[in-house]
Amino acid sequence: MQKNKLFVFLLAGLGLLLVPLFAQQLGNGPVRIIDLALLYVLLALGLNIVVGYAGLLDLGYVAFYAVGAYMFALLSSPHLSENFETFRAAFPDGLHSPLWIVIPLGAGLAAFFGVMLGSPTLKLRGDYLAIVTLGFGEIIRVFLNNLEYPANITNGPRGIGQIDSFHFWGIDLGKSLEVFGYTLPSVTLYYYLFLALVVASVVICYRLENSRIGRAWMAIREDEIAAKAMGINTRNLKLLAFGMGATFGGVAGSMFASFQGFVSPESFSLQESVMIVAMVVLGGIGHIPGVILGALLLSALPEVLRYAAGPLQEMTGGRLDAAILRQLLVALAMISIMLIRPRGLWPAPEHGKAAPIPQNNK
Repeated sequence: MQKNKLFVFLLAGLGLLLVPLFAQQLGNGPVRIIDLALLYVLLALGLNIVVGYAGLLDLGYVAFYAVGAYMFALLSSPHLSENFETFRAAFPDGLHSPLWIVIPLGAGLAAFFGVMLGSPTLKLRGDYLAIVTLGFGEIIRVFLNNLEYPANITNGPRGIGQIDSFHFWGIDLGKSLEVFGYTLPSVTLYYYLFLALVVASVVICYRLENSRIGRAWMAIREDEIAAKAMGINTRNLKLLAFGMGATFGGVAGSMFASFQGFVSPESFSLQESVMIVAMVVLGGIGHIPGVILGALLLSALPEVLRYAAGPLQEMTGGRLDAAILRQLLVALAMISIMLIRPRGLWPAPEHGKAAPIPQNNK
């Protein structure tokens, strides 16, 4: 049995390594879609800690994504040097912070904001918690839009550009790389970086799920009063869930800023936050394989439906906008899936059932 599992894992790993090599034969577009799908997987895994494990409905998760992205943008672009005399004197060519400083700072700042969000919401549950977190996400987006005056920190709605790509071990992920006479474009190099982060995140999530902390989160999710009566420190564990989930969002934001080379508040709208929640719910709340499946499906589905929206638009004589039609098709697909599979595409095995009572042999 163990040998069969090992063989399956090795086969899956080989397949994941070869995916971009086949996809790039069709151009950089398909590989770019896969890269963004992996970023959404990272975001969905982080939100699953908050929603799936601890049972805290967070509709403002995109705020942590934005915090990580803007932290990376400020520390790896000439923006601060162009707008502040102090930075210009110290860094005339702009800030170009190394990778090992930027990513921990982005993750740490996002975790700090996660704890700050969790602190005033400890006594809120359900719909009330959802409304507060929704407001928090919108507040962050409005701040990013308006932190241009009196000091230009975020450049307002125009966003921040000229962001550095990742550099490590002498490799620039923003440029193509020659390996044994084979050219790996930038999007393929980023694919392997994102894949490594997703694999590490899955391992962390599995370890958390089977740890004392994970079981305590699930106890809080099922019945917070009973968990508190059993001696679980619900306050600290809720804050830990918010902080851990936000850390994943901060790292994903840093990756997004480096990958895109540009960030603006429009990338962190309420629709993005709702989409990440939908990925967790659609795949299966609290189940890591289901969350990954939901994230991959919902992130790739709109792009795949581009090819279906075009012919449908032509059939209506161009009276329907292709973008709106694509959103309609995505919504119909989500409704259909949830009607057929109300617990998600790949739900978690049911826990907590009573053991069967043995029958006495007569």
